[in-house]
Amino acid sequence: MNIILLEKIQNLGKLGDRISVKSGYARNYLLPKGKAVLATPQNVAIFEERRAALEKAEAELLAKAQARSEAISGKSITISVKAGEEGKLFGSVGTADIAEAAQQAGIDLTGTYEVEIHLHPDIDAQLTVNVVTEE
Repeated sequence: MNIILLEKIQNLGKLGDRISVKSGYARNYLLPKGKAVLATPQNVAIFEERRAALEKAEAELLAKAQARSEAISGKSITISVKAGEEGKLFGSVGTADIAEAAQQAGIDLTGTYEVEIHLHPDIDAQLTVNVVTEE
């Protein structure tokens, strides 16, 4: 199925690229999410009229992601969890726990971990997560 991308999609293409993808991927993901339109002559004309506005919106998203990346990178969060005498955790540390701790910090696998946060197809940020046992 031939489509026109309305935004940059990692490993697929950038805004305005006319590409061919499997029809199921287009019908079930790209088209419903507004990430692409069918490459019909009418849609091509509409896209070309909207190209400047779409490129401006894409640039704004990139700038926001860059600002968020700078705010997050280098920060550290600590998650306190219960553990047994041998240091084994009761339960696990999940994404919800990390998100809650990051939110409380403004931005166990006991130990220190580097987490890569994907903010935009061109922007990734590094976050240090310290998981410690509760006293």
